[in-house]
Amino acid sequence: MNQIDNELTGLRVKLMEMWDLVEYQLQSGREAMLTANHELAAKVVKLGKKVNNFDVKIDRMCENMLALYTPVAVDLRLVLATLKINANLERIGDTAEGISMYVQNREATFGPELLEITKAVTMFDEALSMFNDCRIAYKANDTEQARNIIKRDKKLNKIYRSADTVVADYMRQNPDSIDEGLALLSIIKKVERVGDQITNIAEEIIFYQDAKVVKHKSKKKRKDNSGKEE
Repeated sequence: MNQIDNELTGLRVKLMEMWDLVEYQLQSGREAMLTANHELAAKVVKLGKKVNNFDVKIDRMCENMLALYTPVAVDLRLVLATLKINANLERIGDTAEGISMYVQNREATFGPELLEITKAVTMFDEALSMFNDCRIAYKANDTEQARNIIKRDKKLNKIYRSADTVVADYMRQNPDSIDEGLALLSIIKKVERVGDQITNIAEEIIFYQDAKVVKHKSKKKRKDNSGKEE
């Protein structure tokens, strides 16, 4: 194995370490949401600094690769894709922190009825499954699985689009639940964003393996009620 292969292997190993940490943040954020566990939520937030350190380290490794080894073809695409995957992992970690902060601001757990009608847990579970499958696709260089992950984001988008109406109806019927409803709606919006970030990662897997840019092609423009892009 030559030097550039060694460096690329080290880069992938470091990215997997970061991936594991961010996955733990997401899983813990879900658990904290369901149990109102402030201690666990605080741990997720605290781990943000460690994720940021990975982010900086991986960026520097990529920059050194580009400067010292001038990779070409698939090696170059891998480095460029890693830069973007790294950025999206960092953002997913930030999103998990945001979810945990909402948990920290609540004293009680979310009501079972509200969780059920919003499908918040189903949405969170699907996002976690997508995240894990995306890691498998990355390790196996499996572009078919990456393309399937992109398609699965539609399920998260569907739940997200109906959440405003569902939560508003619930709060009208349960006036004392306004704070609870708004907090859960905010978490749902963050989980939807996680789906977008996972989709971005899947697109980068396809880019470095197949030399194809699927960004934008895989996404339909979403419009708000005013007809403008979100």
